[in-house]
Amino acid sequence: MRILHTEAATSFGGQEFCIYKEMVAMRERGHHLEAVCQPQAELGGRLREAGFKVHNLLMDGPVNFLRGVSALRRVLRGGRFDVLNTHSRRDTVLASIGARLAGTPLIVRTRHLAKPINSLYAYTWLAHRVIAVSRYVRGQLLEGGARPEAVEVIHSPVSMPPERPGACLRRELSIPPEAKVVGCVAVMRADKGHEDLIEAFSRVSRRHADAHLVLVGDGMPLAEQLRERVRALGQALARRIHFAGRRKDVGTALRAFDVFALPTRREAFGTVFVEAAAMGLPVIGTQVGGVPETMMPGRSGLLVPPNDPGALAQALDLLLGDAALRRRMGEAGRARVRDLGLFTPARVAQDVENVYHRWLSERRGTAA
Repeated sequence: MRILHTEAATSFGGQEFCIYKEMVAMRERGHHLEAVCQPQAELGGRLREAGFKVHNLLMDGPVNFLRGVSALRRVLRGGRFDVLNTHSRRDTVLASIGARLAGTPLIVRTRHLAKPINSLYAYTWLAHRVIAVSRYVRGQLLEGGARPEAVEVIHSPVSMPPERPGACLRRELSIPPEAKVVGCVAVMRADKGHEDLIEAFSRVSRRHADAHLVLVGDGMPLAEQLRERVRALGQALARRIHFAGRRKDVGTALRAFDVFALPTRREAFGTVFVEAAAMGLPVIGTQVGGVPETMMPGRSGLLVPPNDPGALAQALDLLLGDAALRRRMGEAGRARVRDLGLFTPARVAQDVENVYHRWLSERRGTAA
């Protein structure tokens, strides 16, 4: 198949990384893939480095809208693409109109977010079919009126997080080898729940005097607000709460943890929970969005209500105090991801290929 992906975002986060991993895995299955990104997009640069053809296109503003529709029509028609797969609202509008004008057989929109859906036109009239990254997101689409047969759940691809040879986060942060480390990897935004994690850790810190908390990620102004919050807890506790900043070697960070915890308040799926499980860590997450789909609650991790530092503290206390439980949960999560191959890019690519073929077959039998 010939497949064109579009993405309007210029930053590089979980959504963009999922696109990258899926494109690489689909290419390994023998398909031809290209992408359309804005000129300054980090995704475009990474895809070019990986050997993909990337078309630059400005997508902001009314003038660029008209130019963009025309340009995308030319790209799609000239490339004789079988599938257009869009990912954000702006590129979906531009590319879907261009694809309909070009006669592209299949237009797919992937929904990566757990935010409320204000309008379904991008998932019904513009796109022929929709991929939802979790059952939760699919439920949101169906509640909004999408047709069940037009929406397929394919979880975001998760690969083993990169490590830096010779690096040791514990050594970098002067954390004793025998200490127990609770770790979190997430961009610092209000909806990730870092405040709840700091509060929960402060509640269990006296009971577990050898425990440390490591926060990997950045994001202003919340990062500085969190630092102020930690300083207010007192010098003794502040020495046990570490801000490691943004790191590309996420695997190095995860290897330093004994427990992974992210009390997110909104999440479409939560690939970082799967990454942590793949590294053999017990995980603590919240009962929101697609997070329960990333783990086996009670077997590979624990779920707590969102916005509840007390419940989170109880979960931390349980895992910090029971090495055997940590080991059992970590082994169960690692087996689920590594041994069964769930969530791997290869598995996701096979699922995407299957739904593309099925939807193309359905489209050939209808004029819709």
